[in-house]
Amino acid sequence: MSVHYRFGPADLMRCRFSISPRWETEEAVRVLLRPGRHGYHVPWLRQVRAAAAGLDLRPLWLLMPRSGHHPDFLSPPPTGPSVTFGEELARVRAADPAEAREELRRSLACTPGACESAAGRRMLEDPARAVRELADLYERAWQALVEPHWPRLRALLEADILFHSRRLAAGGLEELFEGLHPDLRWAGNTLSIDRRTDHDRSLDGQGLLLMPSAFVWPEVVGGQDPPWQPTLVYPARGIGALWTSAPGPTPTALAGLLGRARADILCSLTEPASTTVLAHRLGLAPSTVSAHLTALRAAGLLLSTRHGHQVRYERTPLAIALAAGRSGT
Repeated sequence: MSVHYRFGPADLMRCRFSISPRWETEEAVRVLLRPGRHGYHVPWLRQVRAAAAGLDLRPLWLLMPRSGHHPDFLSPPPTGPSVTFGEELARVRAADPAEAREELRRSLACTPGACESAAGRRMLEDPARAVRELADLYERAWQALVEPHWPRLRALLEADILFHSRRLAAGGLEELFEGLHPDLRWAGNTLSIDRRTDHDRSLDGQGLLLMPSAFVWPEVVGGQDPPWQPTLVYPARGIGALWTSAPGPTPTALAGLLGRARADILCSLTEPASTTVLAHRLGLAPSTVSAHLTALRAAGLLLSTRHGHQVRYERTPLAIALAAGRSGT
């Protein structure tokens, strides 16, 4: 089963990138709900633990079913390449209560018993109040969880857009989509996403909005029913180094455990890189680097992703933790 986006001639010219602080806030809230998303964000989780404890996120979590509908009025696609959280939140607050009620009902129905729960009934009985309260809760979540870290997050997302914009310019949509996420497939002017449900949408000249996200990892999300702008949210590249300090000397203990060359390779992978890039960076023969990468991958310290004829490597959460132990160098 798959989600299909069907491109016409006009859509090929109307794909664009954007950054959404509101979306990052929503996904940060989802990280707190889904332990499977914690891997790269453990340092952030430690930093926000006290602030998160002061938030009652249950109303938002109730609208985040593991499989099913999330209310579109809570996730309006950004209208430009760079919008503020305040601008995005204003669009949430402006949601029509009658339309919001139907969105809430659809979402609550995806979780057994949610419509009959006290919180669910309260939302459905007064959707205008629900819109206000959910928007207020998102604002508090933004202030507590994301805003203090937004300069670092924004830099990561902007760097991702720059990288993928160059890929688009060099190889077109086929090369772009090939490098965004393993679940994406491009064939015959149709972009497909592997999913548990089937959904087919013609873009009808609107094009596709592409949004990198730090917190959506490891998933890729395709969403927004008409009349909303079709949107694809994918994991930003380089999140393995998002919460780490700038690279420093390879820890002596790590070098003793893995060997100096393998430890140097692990510590230098602050963002995904190919064998050739690492060989140039470390002054080693590509064949030597390749052998070390194979060993590190077999040990569960690296992940590899193919991009065309090139394979890029990135660190697993365990490897990030090992490389971050820079004391005792």
